[in-house]
Amino acid sequence: MADVADHCLKVTRPREDYMSLRINDEAPDFTAETTQGTINFHEWIGDGWTILFSHPKDFTPVCTTELGALAGLQSEFAKRNCKILGISVDGVSNHEQWSKDIESSQGHAVNYPLIGDPELKVVKAYDMLPADAGETSEGRTPMDNATARSVFIIGPDKKIKATLTYPMSTGRNFNEILRLVDSCQLTATKKVATPVNWNQGDDVIILPAVSNEEAKKTYPEGWKSPLPYIRIIPQPK
Repeated sequence: MADVADHCLKVTRPREDYMSLRINDEAPDFTAETTQGTINFHEWIGDGWTILFSHPKDFTPVCTTELGALAGLQSEFAKRNCKILGISVDGVSNHEQWSKDIESSQGHAVNYPLIGDPELKVVKAYDMLPADAGETSEGRTPMDNATARSVFIIGPDKKIKATLTYPMSTGRNFNEILRLVDSCQLTATKKVATPVNWNQGDDVIILPAVSNEEAKKTYPEGWKSPLPYIRIIPQPK
């Protein structure tokens, strides 16, 4: 049965604005049909965080493993007040059928919504496909959609906090994306940065923009300073 509602998708981003999205840009709003009904994106985000991620094609091997792995981590994202929203240029009915394969092969049910975007409106608005990619997913192969393996981390202010794009041949590490969410959430409220290979609970670095005088007031216990411009402290609560 055709996805009638797929043709009702609306994106509030003019065609001439289809260009690379950058960190701190407002995430384009849209209304779309998903496996869990119609959503208005900004309204759906609410006052929490969101992962918007795309995959090149339903019923393909790497994508099947990815969506299953993310389904297994959904509770961890939920602990961080972070919703998950998937998208591809396949229709909603395809997503629903494919979800059965994901659960049976990967051991996790896909309980987060998947957008059907057969008219390519959302993937173009998010620069996952070029503006001249056409107006329909009809006849498109996974290779045609190779650039559409992207991740956007979006904050409660509806602004993009981080982006990642992977090649079609490389599955994403969603534990790393979970770590990235942890870092984005911490640094959104504290004047710190997270160093290489940081994980939740590890030491962090005071931002260079924070003077020593201000840092002494906020962190009276002091800090470790292997170099004058590196000030290391325990992760703030």
